[in-house]
Amino acid sequence: MTALEIRNKYLKFFEKHGHKVIPSAPLIPENDPSVLFTTAGMHPLVPYLLGEKHPQGTRLTDYQKCLRTVDIDEVGDNRHLTYFEMLGNWSLGDYFKEESIKMSFEFLTSELNIPVEKLSVTCFAGDNDAPRDEETARIWQECGMPKERIYYFGKDDNWWIAGEEGPCGPDTEMFYDTGKPACSSSCNPSCNCGKYVEIWNNVFMEYFKKSDGTYEKLKQKNVDTGLGLERMAMLLQGKQTPYDTELFADVMKKLESLAKKDDIASRRIVAEHLRASIMIVSDGGRPSNVDRGYILRRLIRRMTRHLNKLEISLDELPNLIDLNIDILKDLYPEVANNKDIIKQVIVEEKDKFVKTLAHGQKEFEKAVNKAKEKQEKIIDGQTVFKLYETYGFPPEVTKELAEEEGFKADIDEFSKLFKEHQEKSRQASEGKFKGGLADQNEQTISYHTATHLLHKALQIVLGDHAKQKGSNITTERLRFDFSHPQKMTKEEIEKVEQIVNEQIQKDLKVTCEEMTLEEAKASGATGLFENKYGDKVKVYSIGDFSKEICGGPHVKSTKGMGTFKIKKEEASSAGVRRIKAVLIK
Repeated sequence: MTALEIRNKYLKFFEKHGHKVIPSAPLIPENDPSVLFTTAGMHPLVPYLLGEKHPQGTRLTDYQKCLRTVDIDEVGDNRHLTYFEMLGNWSLGDYFKEESIKMSFEFLTSELNIPVEKLSVTCFAGDNDAPRDEETARIWQECGMPKERIYYFGKDDNWWIAGEEGPCGPDTEMFYDTGKPACSSSCNPSCNCGKYVEIWNNVFMEYFKKSDGTYEKLKQKNVDTGLGLERMAMLLQGKQTPYDTELFADVMKKLESLAKKDDIASRRIVAEHLRASIMIVSDGGRPSNVDRGYILRRLIRRMTRHLNKLEISLDELPNLIDLNIDILKDLYPEVANNKDIIKQVIVEEKDKFVKTLAHGQKEFEKAVNKAKEKQEKIIDGQTVFKLYETYGFPPEVTKELAEEEGFKADIDEFSKLFKEHQEKSRQASEGKFKGGLADQNEQTISYHTATHLLHKALQIVLGDHAKQKGSNITTERLRFDFSHPQKMTKEEIEKVEQIVNEQIQKDLKVTCEEMTLEEAKASGATGLFENKYGDKVKVYSIGDFSKEICGGPHVKSTKGMGTFKIKKEEASSAGVRRIKAVLIK
């Protein structure tokens, strides 16, 4: 069963059970400062999990494009991916444990034809914050799951929360038995021996964790589920790794045929990082030295390094992009539509990196000369790390070059520095802000509303081309990216501030209407990422000044938002400017 067939079966199954199919949100999240990329299907749905009414109703299903950066350096083994697709279904205050579990069991056994003997499940064991989840275990047994294959684990395994506070609750996870022999007599789904592979996770959101660490019951109970498409395709096709499925196989074969010096890990890195880069660029991402732009740059540069390691000509890159897009186009039609810009961005970044590598060669020579002056025969770990982080020199290349000069490279010190760097990157990627995904207080809601006012003011001052390219909101400030070819003048900045503050002072009422996407467009509403919207949308109007398609939430009126002040205006990427602004109360 192909990945596309699995996805279609999933969406049709839940549609049959009363769920509305909603489009995937872009990889680059809108108004969510807690993550660099969309890492799960629930991210775009946070306002609705907290009680906002979704225009499509209380039962939803979709496929979601996801990217997780915490394991970039692990890619190359037989299982880690940065980009993946998550299938999900949600109940927003509708059904709860019983219906959720029964639908999951039916889909796995009847739609995907997985024998019950291949399945095991886990439930929350209970602690001082919440009781043992006997109800979930009972429902699984009623479905036909033998008691001996129902396991209980604590919060580390069977409790879900994003960040340090917000909606959360126990979950139940489903595991597929690969048939590998048990590692011991106590082998169970918590083992990492490879016998059990997690395939689905149903989160029962019935609690809210407060900032003081205590829990309270949510008014609205939700269900949030996630099933990894690549992993499911691998298991159903009887493959050993995702790289053996149709999602990667042709690229892996092509790389093998081109490589003068083959290495399976390097081929996996090239295939995975190129696919991830294509998806990021297609959704509007561009390389830079900060945040998600840095992640994209890192992926492209790591991919380029391993093309060099395989001794594959970098002139093959456009052909490899074409091959990837040909594989991806049925799953993601947008990549075919964005083919030219994808090629341009990735090839240009590769060319920049080639120049950087040349600079790195000069830096290496400087390090060697410095060591000779000191009559030392070692390249210290700090230098090895700098060559890696700044100039893209893999430590093994530095080691080889050093040995050619009769030197040694301090790889042990490099490894220590690299681990420290990894940990910092991991912490930053897992949560840039500690508040969690549900950080929607009075201040962030005011900033969210201010982005609408800013967007309209920019179009009045600069022209209709000044369209929003993304935003990022915290309790301290808003950040707003928009299309504009040049630096704003001092007068333009002041004019934008004046317009926004005039609207705030007018005490404009903020209203919300639900309508079809066609009706919203006809009414003059603007919107970002139009492919993310379903048939029905929410349109927020701020007086007669601004009208945008948006999920919310917003202030009820502009009075009391504070005085709007632009603190910085700078370049974000080619043709895109960035404003950082505050509301002073």
